[in-house]
Amino acid sequence: MAIQRIERKEYLDKLIAFRDKKIIKVVTGVRRCGKSTIMETYQDYLREQGVTGEQIIAINLEDYDFYELRDPKKLHTYVKERLKENIMTYVFLDEIQHCEDFAGVIDSLHIKKNVDLYITSSNAYMLSYEIATLIAGRYVEIKMLPLSFKEYVGSTGNNSELARKYTSYIENSSFPYALELSGQPRELKDYLDGIYNTIVVKDISVRHKFSDTMMLESIARFVFDNIGNPLSTKKIADTMTSDGRKIDVKTVEKYLRALMESYIIYQAKRYNVKGKQYLKTLEKYYVVDIGMRYMLLGSRSTDVGHILENVVYLELLRRGYDVFVGKVDELAVDFVAMEPKKTIYYQVAASVRDETTLKRELTPLQKITDHYPKIILTLDEDPEADYEGIRRINVLDWLIGTIE
Repeated sequence: MAIQRIERKEYLDKLIAFRDKKIIKVVTGVRRCGKSTIMETYQDYLREQGVTGEQIIAINLEDYDFYELRDPKKLHTYVKERLKENIMTYVFLDEIQHCEDFAGVIDSLHIKKNVDLYITSSNAYMLSYEIATLIAGRYVEIKMLPLSFKEYVGSTGNNSELARKYTSYIENSSFPYALELSGQPRELKDYLDGIYNTIVVKDISVRHKFSDTMMLESIARFVFDNIGNPLSTKKIADTMTSDGRKIDVKTVEKYLRALMESYIIYQAKRYNVKGKQYLKTLEKYYVVDIGMRYMLLGSRSTDVGHILENVVYLELLRRGYDVFVGKVDELAVDFVAMEPKKTIYYQVAASVRDETTLKRELTPLQKITDHYPKIILTLDEDPEADYEGIRRINVLDWLIGTIE
């Protein structure tokens, strides 16, 4: 497969839209999803617009050359000494969580005149309650994910053979650099293993001082193996205990929170559609990259339906929705996708050509009495159909945007 350079236009456009506005631009997302690259692309854009090199201060706190700037006073002094008078200075602080008391540095730089501030982080701790409160109303979060299926297909140069490319997309990973390792399965496995271990060992175990890294990995593997299944912390604790690894519910909660903070897993809470209530139990979990799931669990875990569900969940996040798992009486709707003035209900299935399966997917949607759109997404390569207002469409066409 010939690979072309991917322009992450969606994210670049967001950065451009907030240029020179007195607001901190915070780009968050899992390690290696492309945060540093999009910052470099944006800096190239600024230079094309006439911004000089002296107006750009770019610091990557994972680069050993900048190691001493993890000290907040040194970081603040370094940036302050390079600010320009009476002209905008663009400040980029990559992986800011490595600096102690970074919130104070950010706050101080933000209030200075003619400073346009951009920061990235691979950990949601950076926007924990205390820090978000300190910079409340003065930042915008740009949530970054690995490549979408549309971006992946775009890298191949055309929209042909979508089914084959979808298989490649989920098996070979959506991390951008994985494209460079196409056709090199051993190198790809090592690359994904490196990301996973850096997150679990370095980012989570060390920062949270978790002594039982093996238990953390066991919980991560359990969640990866159960994407799309309703889970409770009690169920996870009971499963670990029955396997001879005793753990209590509070510790499971702590480990899950840490995994979510590192953007390696995502939690979809439940929503009672008829009662318009958010529910507190039996959430579902999805993983940031299906290729990493294959790396951890092997090809035995080829649950086509739940893998597709995972891909759709991440795509809905990319499109800016708040995404919940729906409950209608005792039935489930895969996703309730919400915006302030818009809601869409989705069912996701590998195939609905079987009449029994089709009926199972239609029934929960038919029980919803409001007039918001209701859609069934499927891998079936059939013409679009309509069942009394419920649309059935091909999910691959929906993923690449040829069908809304």
